[in-house]
Amino acid sequence: MNPYLSELFGLTGRTAVVTGGSSGIGYAIAEALGRAGARVTLLARGAPALERAAQSLRTNGCEVDWRSVDLGDRDALDRLADGLGERDILVNAAGINLRPPLPELTPQQWDRTMAVNLTAPYLLGQCLGPGMAARGWGRIVNILSQQAVRAYGNSGGYGAAKAGLAGLTRSQSEAWSRYGVCANAIAPGIIRTPMTAPLHTDPERWAALAARTHAGRNGEPADFAGAALFLCTNACGYVSGQTVFVDGGFSVA
Repeated sequence: MNPYLSELFGLTGRTAVVTGGSSGIGYAIAEALGRAGARVTLLARGAPALERAAQSLRTNGCEVDWRSVDLGDRDALDRLADGLGERDILVNAAGINLRPPLPELTPQQWDRTMAVNLTAPYLLGQCLGPGMAARGWGRIVNILSQQAVRAYGNSGGYGAAKAGLAGLTRSQSEAWSRYGVCANAIAPGIIRTPMTAPLHTDPERWAALAARTHAGRNGEPADFAGAALFLCTNACGYVSGQTVFVDGGFSVA
């Protein structure tokens, strides 16, 4: 790579943690970081999927390992976090969306939704952020949703959690950006992932959503590689507390 571009966008010698890295947007971001030179640890619940993802990333030259953990289990996450050591980059891409109408959402479903989508990013940030600040460099990227800024039907708990995650991102920026730790968020549009299977397996509905974007198409996980790489490198040194919408113009259509 050109030395100038390496200085801006290279990650050789950096270490990263990516939650939800076994599939979808998390996997695409892990691949981008790994191919830029970072050593990446994937966190998710399913060991078989994590192993498949790691093997696939290694075929693309990435240095990667993985840890299986239920991100909604605070005790398990605390135990894992204690062993992560120092890391330069944290990407919180894991999420769950339990979909009863809000009047039917149970306290148990609410608690589970908050635990995975909001509490886990908070705990991992508290674990890794201070060390990043002490070393004078770090990057935190939280994956939001359109529902951080607009309400969708049958998704009230998820929307509340993602709005909270947007607020957490700003708080992480306020706490640590003066020490060289940039905290930002990415808000996806309609993306083909396992979570959106009810949409992309319905051709008529999928086409209607694509027609609402400026780009005229729905997104793919690979669309996040460039934005995530920017937010995780030296190129992002004066960008913090922001939300980047990677949505083909869906949010402004």
